[in-house]
Amino acid sequence: MVSFRIAHEDFKVGIVAGRYITPDQIFDIYSSFPDTVKISYLGESVEGRPIYKTVLGEGSRKILMWSHMHGNESTSTKAVLDLINFLSKPGELSDELLNICQFQIIGMLNPDGAKRYTRENALGIDLNRDAKELTQPESRILRTVYEEFKPDFCFNLHDQRTLYNVGNTSTPATLSFLAPASDPKREIDASREASMQIIAAINKEIQKELPSSVGRYDDSFNPNCIGDYIQMQGTSSILIEAGHYPEDYEREVTRMYFFQALVAAITAIARDSYQQFDIQDYFNIPENGKKFFDILIKNVELQGSESKKREDIGIQFREELHNGQISFVPFIQERGELGDRFGHKTYDFQVAKDREFVFNSDFGKLLKI
Repeated sequence: MVSFRIAHEDFKVGIVAGRYITPDQIFDIYSSFPDTVKISYLGESVEGRPIYKTVLGEGSRKILMWSHMHGNESTSTKAVLDLINFLSKPGELSDELLNICQFQIIGMLNPDGAKRYTRENALGIDLNRDAKELTQPESRILRTVYEEFKPDFCFNLHDQRTLYNVGNTSTPATLSFLAPASDPKREIDASREASMQIIAAINKEIQKELPSSVGRYDDSFNPNCIGDYIQMQGTSSILIEAGHYPEDYEREVTRMYFFQALVAAITAIARDSYQQFDIQDYFNIPENGKKFFDILIKNVELQGSESKKREDIGIQFREELHNGQISFVPFIQERGELGDRFGHKTYDFQVAKDREFVFNSDFGKLLKI
């Protein structure tokens, strides 16, 4: 496999960056792609915003991808746009992939949520819990594409919160994967085994550049989730989640690794190289923990405590949309003895320079100290 020989910067769609991507931007980018990228109108969201898919390739192996199912999860969409750009340009690997595979990609399934920067759609429905009931037009559009295209592999692309760590370590889960279950017993049939093998193939490549920063999601079965539903139909489903890389709250570094993961995945499918992996290679990926705060302040003396009792304070950022920009607004998530938790930034209140910083920061105002 050759995924990390692909220079992401050569294919990065530079006009989109950061966390907020609007439906209008998506349409403008689609319009800029060459004629080899076919754009198809699929229907409208609750509020009448158009939903499109891009079609590339002439091969027999069918790959369906969708992103922005949750409107506040844009990293996978950026990586998908970079992937389309890569596939649209002549090259040894891109030509090979297009000859073997056919791609249908929905780059923004939830445009109303994207416009609002909310997880849910305009009616407050989580589309990833609507796979069975199909109460929303966006869900019905995805189901129609799936049933008409009859893909061999599906990629369900998301963002995850900053709280995830790899296993029990203090390493953030920059990318996370899941081969969803198809039944409550979480049995492994042929389609799920292929999902696991593809994830193992991706992980092998990602570890070369991002060691120990890949996690695996718990595979509890939920038939209302789209990945589980698709796996129930006998189609291999792969969930990829974009997570946190140190100092990368705009998720531009994560975007690069996500792009590389997608290239690694489709290369493994095109060349059948995923079949060399065992399901144990998948289970060897550590399961995600939930041990990170954005800010961890340790050893804060409780006010009014004569015994000088101390506590730790865990702060998370709430992402809020203001005037077309995403603000990271801190709030106290937890307080107490947090010795087994980690911070993307950690300050010890008993260290003079840390205490001075906290006093003079927004965190000090939040703590009222």
